[in-house]
Amino acid sequence: MERIDHPLPWSHLGSERSLSVFRFGQGERKAYIQASLHADELPGMRTAWELKKRLGELEAQGLLNGVIELVPVANPLGLGQLLLHNHQGRFEAGSGKNFNRDFAELSEPVAQQLDGHLGDDPHANVRLIRQAMLDTLAALPPAATQLQGMQRLLLTHACSADVVLDLHCDAEAALHMYALPQHWPQWRSLSAHLGVKVGLLAEDSGGNSFDEACSLPWLRLSRRFPEAQIPLACLATTVELGGQADTTREQACAHAEGILAFLAEQGLIGGQWPAAAHPHCEGMPFEGTQLLFAPHPGVVSYLRRPGEWVEVGDEIFEVIDPLADRVSTVCAGTSGVLFAVERQRYAQPGLWLAKVAGREALRHGRLLND
Repeated sequence: MERIDHPLPWSHLGSERSLSVFRFGQGERKAYIQASLHADELPGMRTAWELKKRLGELEAQGLLNGVIELVPVANPLGLGQLLLHNHQGRFEAGSGKNFNRDFAELSEPVAQQLDGHLGDDPHANVRLIRQAMLDTLAALPPAATQLQGMQRLLLTHACSADVVLDLHCDAEAALHMYALPQHWPQWRSLSAHLGVKVGLLAEDSGGNSFDEACSLPWLRLSRRFPEAQIPLACLATTVELGGQADTTREQACAHAEGILAFLAEQGLIGGQWPAAAHPHCEGMPFEGTQLLFAPHPGVVSYLRRPGEWVEVGDEIFEVIDPLADRVSTVCAGTSGVLFAVERQRYAQPGLWLAKVAGREALRHGRLLND
């Protein structure tokens, strides 16, 4: 194992933060795994520790067939954002920016560099594109903020990987994942190993989140240069490992073993691995996700659990105003998987309270809710 510590730019006087990357194995192929980019989403960090131990064992046994880079703490900035004992890890406190938005868009500068240099050899094209991505990131002006510097470091390590896993979680949720629709056939196996309940698929969900900053340039370049042989060479996903409270040892160990079994199927790990313990889930259009809101303030009581299939008209939660004796029941407007609910139990204006993934498109444009 090799440990790489990157100092972040623009640390405050008398203090310094760093980003730590743990590298296992060697070879041409590479997987990259990071956890808790939203720093208050800790199931991924707990799972990453189990992965770190297991990868050390597998490396010692000579079972790694490529490089696996692991970043257990992808957001040291957000880890320190505590207000009255409440963790504020989703948005950078100084700017208000979501930590998982606005990563560098690589397809256009790479296209400009490689115009006329890509041919009919897909392996050669992959090498050229990955090097152009690294050159593009290295040529950017110095980072203006710690956040920008941290995002560039993460993307620099990930953009040369064949497989990228960005480990997150939702508030209270069943396991779910986000990916390009073109990659869903490969991701179904991971969904079966982890027990994922639904895959949310979109080519561009808006916001240039980390997984799309890794995978989407390949799709854009393949369309920009249709005469060249450009494979979709970066298989990237955001995996939501349940809810924020799902940090038990049993959950973390199961998630780690599922990820390792999937990487073994991808040829990055040798040895014997168990078959998936669950059926693979359905991939649904991210455009089909309905966000449910309360019609007025009040105490929220959920009537269904994350992971359940619901039909149109099924009661999902009720909101009680004890001053006016007003009770409102909010029902599903689409049939699908209820995959996440908000952990706060007081309804506020503009705060989503439940998410249902359906098969029919309901929304267009920017799909991410910040």
